[in-house]
Amino acid sequence: MNNFTQDGKIFYQNKKPKFEPKKIRNIVIIVVVAIAVLALAGTCWYTVDEKQQAVVTTFGKATDVTGAGMHFKLPFGIQQVQKVDVNVYQKIEIGYRSTSNAEDYEVVEKESKMITGDYNIVNVDFFVEYKISDPVKYLYNSKDPVTILKNLIQSQIRAVVGSASVDAVLTDGKTDIQMRVKELVAEELEVYDIGLTLTDIKIQDSEPPTTSVIEAFKAVETAKQGAETAINQAKAYSNSELPKAQANADQLIQNAEYLKQNRINEAVKQVALFEAMYDEYSKNPEITKIRMYYEMIEQALPGVKLYIDVSDGSTQKLLPLENFVSSSTTVKTEG
Repeated sequence: MNNFTQDGKIFYQNKKPKFEPKKIRNIVIIVVVAIAVLALAGTCWYTVDEKQQAVVTTFGKATDVTGAGMHFKLPFGIQQVQKVDVNVYQKIEIGYRSTSNAEDYEVVEKESKMITGDYNIVNVDFFVEYKISDPVKYLYNSKDPVTILKNLIQSQIRAVVGSASVDAVLTDGKTDIQMRVKELVAEELEVYDIGLTLTDIKIQDSEPPTTSVIEAFKAVETAKQGAETAINQAKAYSNSELPKAQANADQLIQNAEYLKQNRINEAVKQVALFEAMYDEYSKNPEITKIRMYYEMIEQALPGVKLYIDVSDGSTQKLLPLENFVSSSTTVKTEG
């Protein structure tokens, strides 16, 4: 503060400090440099989340692939980063498009309508899931890899459906069609090498193009279900009756074996008896003949007393038959 006098009065004068231009320039430079450094530092770091991978390019050439976390890159556009969702299942809808209403969808006939191997028209919708298997190939091996994948799938779908019967497409052949399409698309993806992997493909819906044909196929399906029910009932009846039949068969077999053994034993007994009789016959042929003769007469006339006349006409001779059988004595002729 400076003071001075004028006409006997004292005046006070405040002097403002003067800033030198050089100091001001230096301050501005420092502030600008600090802001530039902070901005530069912000461009040298990037963050990748758990579902992503980042492809780093140096002067436009892919040089690195980084995973989840914070990473450093060179500034001033020397290195660029593109993030790709690799751990996310992505979908393609063929033949239909989902709407905001989960229970409704839009039909795309140019994609769904196709011809079967037996020259029938069907509408088939497919739901496809895929993943990015190689982020570098996904970004740089083709301009639009998802469109390429969709075209490949549609081509293989038409090839497989075109070789199948209409019954297989609409009823019991869906699983086989899905597996064949998946295998063919996987082979084509190895050739095109666009960094995508097909994870799943399912037939969302399949039906004939007209109402009358739809009703006919429903009737066929109902008949098949009825046939399966009848077959199952027949199998159940068979399973319940077979044990009974088997038990009866076992009993009949056992009875037959018993009768067979009895017949064999009886035959063996008769053979032994015949051999014994033959042995006696060979020793005493005449006596054995007479004995056998009387035994046969006794069997033919049971309970009857028989007397045989052996007279010469003048004198009658009677001999009781039982005496010969019971006592086995020698026949005596009365003179």
